[in-house]
Amino acid sequence: MALSFVTTNRHKFIEVSRIAREYGLEIVQVNMSYREVQSDSVEEVARVGAVEACKALGAPCFVEDSGLFIEALRGFPGPYSSFVFRTIGNRGILRLMSGEGNRRAKFMSAVGYCEPGKDPVVFIGEVEGRIAEDVRGSQGFGYDPVFIPDEGDGRTFGEMETGEKNMLSHRGRAIKRFLSWLADEKRTG
Repeated sequence: MALSFVTTNRHKFIEVSRIAREYGLEIVQVNMSYREVQSDSVEEVARVGAVEACKALGAPCFVEDSGLFIEALRGFPGPYSSFVFRTIGNRGILRLMSGEGNRRAKFMSAVGYCEPGKDPVVFIGEVEGRIAEDVRGSQGFGYDPVFIPDEGDGRTFGEMETGEKNMLSHRGRAIKRFLSWLADEKRTG
């Protein structure tokens, strides 16, 4: 069974596909935009996005939304992370953090799944860490080269291979929760 992942982000698709293979699932990318609500909650963005994408496709599908929440910036950029990244990038974030002693941050991911005629379900994943002093690494995408997870060995996500990152990342955690739930639903459903 192929599961539709509605995203225009090829990097996310590659990360998620790799995890899905561990569950014996095939993921297909549906490169389609859908209405994304403006909300301070990645969970709400994913919930509404899953419903919108499901309506547009007329079939079961899932979406993923994530955000980087920086403590010293009172949670900025949060669910607006994609827009902020496109606007100021990693160097802009580092300029905002210049001279800041508190570099605590967390990444949050919300995976929303919806089937026609049913309510959506959302799965959350988080990872705590800190903002690096400079851009490090060329792996991954987005804020990966400036985020150092607490559970790692001091490297940024940008310095890790996809498999390594998936073991620690917010997206990996949310996707694994979703796929475990889906496997249980298919077994008992």
